[in-house]
Amino acid sequence: MRRSTLRLTTERDMRPSPRRMTAPRLWLTSVLCAGVLSLCRAQELNRSGVTMDDVSDSSATEATASPNELPSAQPEYDITRYPWITGDDVEALWQRIAPVPGLTRVAPEPGSFGEWLRNLPLKPGKPSVKLFNGRPKANQEAHHAVVAIDVGHRDLQQCADAIMRLRAEYLWAAGCANSIAFRFTSGDPATWRAWKAGYRPSVQGSSVMWARTAPADDTYASFRSYLETVFTYAGSASLEGELEPVADPSRPEIGDVFIRGGFPGHAVIVVDIAEGRRGGRWFLLAQSFMPAQEIHILENPSDLSSPWYQAQASGRLDTPEWTFDHEDLHRFPVVECP
Repeated sequence: MRRSTLRLTTERDMRPSPRRMTAPRLWLTSVLCAGVLSLCRAQELNRSGVTMDDVSDSSATEATASPNELPSAQPEYDITRYPWITGDDVEALWQRIAPVPGLTRVAPEPGSFGEWLRNLPLKPGKPSVKLFNGRPKANQEAHHAVVAIDVGHRDLQQCADAIMRLRAEYLWAAGCANSIAFRFTSGDPATWRAWKAGYRPSVQGSSVMWARTAPADDTYASFRSYLETVFTYAGSASLEGELEPVADPSRPEIGDVFIRGGFPGHAVIVVDIAEGRRGGRWFLLAQSFMPAQEIHILENPSDLSSPWYQAQASGRLDTPEWTFDHEDLHRFPVVECP
């Protein structure tokens, strides 16, 4: 099993060496530091739309945040779960992007789609988002970080396609590859099970016929060819029809999708969740866009100090390149794993 190094940085690594102080100086320093920290924390909460009632006191937060801040502190990155990774210089999403102070991450079920998304590998720093042809995207102000995943060499992996890619990659890694299935815009099913057996689609207008025209092949390279075919004939309109509306958008889960199907339409996916003391939720979003481009974590145009968005039961959701309604939130149906 190939593994690449995952950088781990702890608060202890970042602390300066202690200096000796006299008792009066230590007392004065403590008072000043406490006042500054309280002021900074209140200002940051205010910018993020979080009230002090939403969060617990700092000591309680520190006591409960540790399991959520470090859901799986692994010193190495398991390549088998993210088989496209080719380099060593990656960092898990949950390690890179901290919650708004006063919030704690909601721990997803181990092995779930949510846990897999929270561990997505990110590129170091904040590099430019590249298009499928290697050129930089025109708008470089929309992203907070870039996911370390290839975009392919054709203009295919756009918005909904990127979400289908992530969902399929998760099912592949989870040993549920035979459950991978999407629908073309025509409504015709396209299953990995049929593809790996050698069946290929013949598309004439809105008519789709599948026939066994290729040898059986269940390799990862064949899987990627299957996905490119799905991206060619599916999109936001077809994906929206496969997802289930979320009854209460104020309670999103990792893996949920804000989607507005159309020609064009758009879709973004929830890749992390944090929660306040009163149960209010905040989330991170990821997207690709047109033309096909690297998947990236979005900035929040309503709060440039933080990429976290506040969940609401209704109302408008402004993202850098598309406006949704909170009611556009959808969820993948539960699948059986043969």
